[in-house]
Amino acid sequence: MADISAAAVMSLREKTGLPMMECKKALLESGGNTEQAVEWLRKQGIKTQAMRADRETSTGRLAVYSDLAKGVAAMIELKCESAPVAVSQDFKDLANDMAKQLALGPGAGSASELLAQKSLAVPARTLGELKDDLFNRMREVFELSRICRIDAPCGAYAHHDGTKAALVELTGKTAADDAATVAKDIAMHVVATDPKALTKEDLDPLLVEKEREILSEAARNEGKPENIIAKMIEGRLRNFFSQCVLLEQPFVKDDKQTVGQLAKAAGLEIKRMENWKIGG
Repeated sequence: MADISAAAVMSLREKTGLPMMECKKALLESGGNTEQAVEWLRKQGIKTQAMRADRETSTGRLAVYSDLAKGVAAMIELKCESAPVAVSQDFKDLANDMAKQLALGPGAGSASELLAQKSLAVPARTLGELKDDLFNRMREVFELSRICRIDAPCGAYAHHDGTKAALVELTGKTAADDAATVAKDIAMHVVATDPKALTKEDLDPLLVEKEREILSEAARNEGKPENIIAKMIEGRLRNFFSQCVLLEQPFVKDDKQTVGQLAKAAGLEIKRMENWKIGG
């Protein structure tokens, strides 16, 4: 049996972030060879993951990355078991690394495809290997549950706690000096207000009809005559649209203009939005 020094154990501990006793056992199993010990620890971690695969991943983080000039953006959802892990710096870094690789890499049609790609932050390792290493240190199940890439200029914003995030696809003067700021502001607005649709035409007709019926009944209860109710309802529907339609909503940073007016003034047109909540 190899004589394992405390210095060797400490070195492996610093390299892997794993407990001292596990590092010592790995070195014993590997005859003192550090690289073999690292591989042994990884294999043990994969076995442990398999045994814990049925654990619930009820929290996590959303991460975004956007490059307006390159015309690409991405958003990912990385889930875990507990809130303390979700807010840890290592978990944040991994989620951000995944979003950046999805945006700037060749793209991926599935989570498994993305995990097989090399990390931009650690080019010698795949994202899947980094995910496994982090599991080894934190002993929580991680799940890359959703990915989205848009091959067009986008505004992107993720809330500071990682529970909400949005991508907003844009066309027009995306190379203008203020385009990046406006794009991000619109994405931030989406996260803050959670609009149901981009335009009035995109709203579910049944939802609009239900609102029309509610407003009509309210007007009748007010004693309004039938011949003016229709006109009243159209005016009141504008308030409804201003609450749930992105282009009609007052901009959160300046409620004297709508989001549609803000985009138009910047020479931009909003084509699409992806608005996510963790677990949603």
